[in-house]
Amino acid sequence: MGVDLRQVVAGILTLTMFVMLGNMIKRDHFDSITEKLPGDVQDVAKVAEEGLRTIAKLSKGPWLEDGEQLKPCWSKTNFDEIEESRGYVTFSLTNGPEYHVSQIADAVVVARVLRATLVVPDIRGSKPGDERKFEDVYDVNKFIRSLDGVVKVVKELPEGISFRNLAVVKVPNRVTEDHIIENIQPIFKAKGNIRLATYFPSVNMRKSTEKSNADSVACLAMFGTLELQPDVNEVVDSMVERLRTLSRKSDGRFIAVDLRVDLLDNKGCHEGNGRKSCYGAHEIAVFLRKIGYDKDTTIYLTQSRWDSSLSVLKDIFPKTYTKENIMPADKKEKFPDSEDSEFEKVIDFYLCSQSDSFVPAISGLFYANVAGKRIASGKNQILVPADISGSSASATDFISPYVLKKNHMAHSCFC
Repeated sequence: MGVDLRQVVAGILTLTMFVMLGNMIKRDHFDSITEKLPGDVQDVAKVAEEGLRTIAKLSKGPWLEDGEQLKPCWSKTNFDEIEESRGYVTFSLTNGPEYHVSQIADAVVVARVLRATLVVPDIRGSKPGDERKFEDVYDVNKFIRSLDGVVKVVKELPEGISFRNLAVVKVPNRVTEDHIIENIQPIFKAKGNIRLATYFPSVNMRKSTEKSNADSVACLAMFGTLELQPDVNEVVDSMVERLRTLSRKSDGRFIAVDLRVDLLDNKGCHEGNGRKSCYGAHEIAVFLRKIGYDKDTTIYLTQSRWDSSLSVLKDIFPKTYTKENIMPADKKEKFPDSEDSEFEKVIDFYLCSQSDSFVPAISGLFYANVAGKRIASGKNQILVPADISGSSASATDFISPYVLKKNHMAHSCFC
């Protein structure tokens, strides 16, 4: 019986990512918000100097006003002309949208350096056989147009080239040009066509201190290629509108909290030098209350289905919802009733990118890449939770270091 290389690769990737995720949660905790930054950045005036224009404590919560949407620093006119293709680079998007943006960036950089043709990826979920076409989730025409002049893109491998004959190459996230030339180019030259498997040595997205020719390509790929296809985008928009309608008492503002019970149950979740990598429902409720949010605040949770452990949060903030309460009934029929649904992960990622305030209860790549999208669009109210010893504190003391220190990769990509 023949073995399908795609299934083997998918199995290896899925197992590897689960093992790595456990290790990442233990290792890569939230940046310390008590770490002293240059100068006194703990008061509102200094935070405003960092680009956050605060509204004096509103009667209905410590909301911050959005900043201006940033402009891309990259320009395709600065790229050299692409040469004739020397072969094909294929890959799959896996493990949810927070990984997709990084996987896209790595694949585009690799194809650009190798002067190869990039094949539009498929999308694979965590379960065997859970596969979708790229266009089921993302706008494929936008993707191809955005890379015009950067790399050649085709929707499928030409006939005569089999997936079974592709050399599988492991690629570290945020791959460098040197790594590609030294480790990937020899395989590409020998085989002619390759399949990439991205792995994540770390989940932080801090900007690099070293500049390279690949930076502009990575920026374009990460922030300028992926848009939701119209049907999925309509669902996200309808849910955002519903949450704003429920938030009349706070001028239509709402908080999105990335809180998933399955990850909170991870045994390594609270380990590591006394610093937490995640916070439970009760801890998030206390944190939000102490920084000034009142009981009428609307909260969206990324948890797929309601769990009894979340009731303590709803007791303090009655307007707490999961997607099953917010998604319009006519839209639910389009999406699988599964907690592992790629569609649900995509909805969470893009909704958290659009909320007025984002609170990552869990450290990891979801937090890091949502932060990147928010920074680019001027939505700087990203509040990193912490245990507050007193009865109250200022929300500006908990703004993400990605924003305060401007050390996110997004700050290298946008001006």
